[in-house]
Amino acid sequence: MNSVDFPLCGAMLTALPSGALWDRSAGLLCVSDLHLCRSERVARTAGPMLPPYENRATLDRLAADIEATKAHSVICLGDSFDDLAGAEALEEDCRTLLLQLQAGRRWIWIEGNHDPGPVDLGGSHLAEITVDGLTYRHIATADPQGEISGHYHPKLSLAGPARRCFVFDGARCILPAYGAYTGGMSALDPTLRGLFDARAYAVLTGKRAILSPLPASSLRRSGPRRSGLAGKFG
Repeated sequence: MNSVDFPLCGAMLTALPSGALWDRSAGLLCVSDLHLCRSERVARTAGPMLPPYENRATLDRLAADIEATKAHSVICLGDSFDDLAGAEALEEDCRTLLLQLQAGRRWIWIEGNHDPGPVDLGGSHLAEITVDGLTYRHIATADPQGEISGHYHPKLSLAGPARRCFVFDGARCILPAYGAYTGGMSALDPTLRGLFDARAYAVLTGKRAILSPLPASSLRRSGPRRSGLAGKFG
């Protein structure tokens, strides 16, 4: 899969090149910020501006990740739809595919700031959940330990155009946006970079996941926590 393995609070996680996070020991696949029906929401509020193809593209990629990992559980980390009305506008073929993906596995919708979770599309609807010592929520908190979140849509450029990326240190991991029509925030923006230790890492997504240390130049003046990230990332 050209993926990158990294440790987080005793767990070994895998950053997939698609932008999904895989916990092999728990059989759990996690994705964030699908933002399904973004083109529909834009058309509804501002007029047609985006071709309406993002839903199938996003769900087909998710289906491929589920098939590749054989995940028993799926967690969607919030902002699964661009707004709650979008869930009601999901095309019938995409709705059918989504229900097929849910069949035979645990499916959890985490509440986001764009939507509280699509209540009529199966699965469980939670503000957050802790699995094997890792807590999954939409937005990062001030003092995490084993936290996995989304919301910020991090991206980073090493050479050439910026790519969506995971960002992690010894206490937390923030996932990239998984949706086809999502923008992003630079991982070096002080709002985002300041959530992490001086020693933090990014995994860029794309055809191949690429691990890179995250530059510390944009850290907040107050300084980060000490991560204790060890082993291959020490």
